[in-house]
Amino acid sequence: MSIDPRHHYKPSWRKPAGMFMILGLIALWAVLVGSLSGLIGRLPMIVQVPVYVFLGLIWIWILPLKRLLSWMETGRWRSF
Repeated sequence: MSIDPRHHYKPSWRKPAGMFMILGLIALWAVLVGSLSGLIGRLPMIVQVPVYVFLGLIWIWILPLKRLLSWMETGRWRSF
């Protein structure tokens, strides 16, 4: 006799909610960086590339993605 794991599993609402929050934060960051494109566009090309690379990577640390992922898994905002 085997135990059906689906019988005891209750889906969490945190994962879909967290997914939509992550998508919203990424969209907000893209709009913010896009609004700076006029200012960045006036810079020489050799400066534009590092600025866009920096802005493309820094959102990982600025936006609370690590805490949000932790909350999605555990229900707590504190990271391990």
